[in-house]
Amino acid sequence: MGSLEEAEPAATEGPGRERAGSMNPYSGRLKSLRAAWLSGKTRPIEYRKKQLEALGRFLDEKKSDLFHALHEDLRKSAFESEISEVAFTKNEVMETLNNLDSWMKDEYMSKNLATKFDSAFIRKDPIGVVLIISAYNYPINIALVPLVGAIAAGNCVVLKPSELSSSTERVLTETLPSYLDPETFTVVTGGPEETTKLLENKFDYIFFTGSRNVGKIVMTAAAQHLTPLTLELGGKNPCYVDESCNFQNAANRIVWGKFFNAGQTCIAPDYVICSITTREKLMPCLQKAIHEFYGSNPRESPDFGRLVNNRSFQRVRALLKSGQVAIGGETDESDCYIAPTVLVDVKESEPVMQEEVFGPILPIFTVADLDEAIQFIKRRDPPLAAYAFSSNSKVVNRVLDFTSSGGFCGNDILMHMTLVSLPFGGVGYSGFGKYHGKFTFDTFTHYRASLLRGMGMESLNTLRYPPYANRNLGLLLSATSVRRTGMCTLQ
Repeated sequence: MGSLEEAEPAATEGPGRERAGSMNPYSGRLKSLRAAWLSGKTRPIEYRKKQLEALGRFLDEKKSDLFHALHEDLRKSAFESEISEVAFTKNEVMETLNNLDSWMKDEYMSKNLATKFDSAFIRKDPIGVVLIISAYNYPINIALVPLVGAIAAGNCVVLKPSELSSSTERVLTETLPSYLDPETFTVVTGGPEETTKLLENKFDYIFFTGSRNVGKIVMTAAAQHLTPLTLELGGKNPCYVDESCNFQNAANRIVWGKFFNAGQTCIAPDYVICSITTREKLMPCLQKAIHEFYGSNPRESPDFGRLVNNRSFQRVRALLKSGQVAIGGETDESDCYIAPTVLVDVKESEPVMQEEVFGPILPIFTVADLDEAIQFIKRRDPPLAAYAFSSNSKVVNRVLDFTSSGGFCGNDILMHMTLVSLPFGGVGYSGFGKYHGKFTFDTFTHYRASLLRGMGMESLNTLRYPPYANRNLGLLLSATSVRRTGMCTLQ
């Protein structure tokens, strides 16, 4: 769940290179982690499980501290903190502990005639020393869910929480290292300058969640060491609402998903796209849902959060100049508060339709019909999520079939995220790589192709040795070729 703001402008200077004679402040810690990795300490399954169980205890024993920190950072309610941060992460821990034995097992693969008596398998190897850079909007979830998979895969880990959610960063920094092995795990704090210095070091894998702009900086730094990486970014997630729809049910789900965490969710619906007729039916339902969820004055609701800081507030408030405010629109700079807001009559060229909103503003963009909606979505960069509401399953499936997005959910919002069985990740400009459940383990694992052969039967190998002969070539091709199966030729 990436954020739009992950660094101050200074970070755009890129990772750069160390000045002559200067010592990178993180080289010592990374040297120690590298030594632990090379010792093989993290490889045994018993060690991995012990660390995961300790992470689970951290979530249980420090829950009240985490709730307090999340409220300080984002005015997040205990309900939202539980379901989207603590319980969500705990589910990942439990899913991994329940399945780690099977995930780690060698996978035996099919063989050709030339290797019939050999053993062909995939070994699940750890990658090494990995870096996880988190975001502010879900500072527990986004930091610890990748950590679960990195530990499960047997890696040493550097965790960089977001400095913007400073209270949560403090809890992670001060308490998490007392649960995890300090020889194989460390937390690094700081802002853009510190992150820039951190990225000068060589890692074996980088996992970044945040904005596109900062993602480019991280990718540039990774390229200096040819380091593979995952980028979890964001985008403008469309939400198509069809004329054949239970409008109040759709409005309830859209309002919940859009204004959850004050709109600071990378898979929140960024805009609704529908016909003018549908918009007129949907608007009173949206108004009713907002009133029922947050009351007549959402600012007084304990269930409605705040933007993370003044910089974010100023950026989101500027988007209110697009279109016309139909619902909400109230702001309070001193409290980083923007009311749940719906905009109408927005134009494609306006800022609210050009950048990810990442706040409690929902623009409604009107089109003539479903075909025009699909064409509009297809013209834009692939988003992290796409949504479609209709009582006609053919309409929902048509949006699924003819658009591209990191994930898709029909007739609901955010709920595909709750399944550990589904991968989470972007496509194109919304990022690349995937995680959650086994997909996190896979991300931090090297799938090592392995073939074990015996020393005997050397006569079978002479087919491939010089001096070459055409007869041997035919036999060798016959022993190694792959043939099409399931073919039926009618005479």
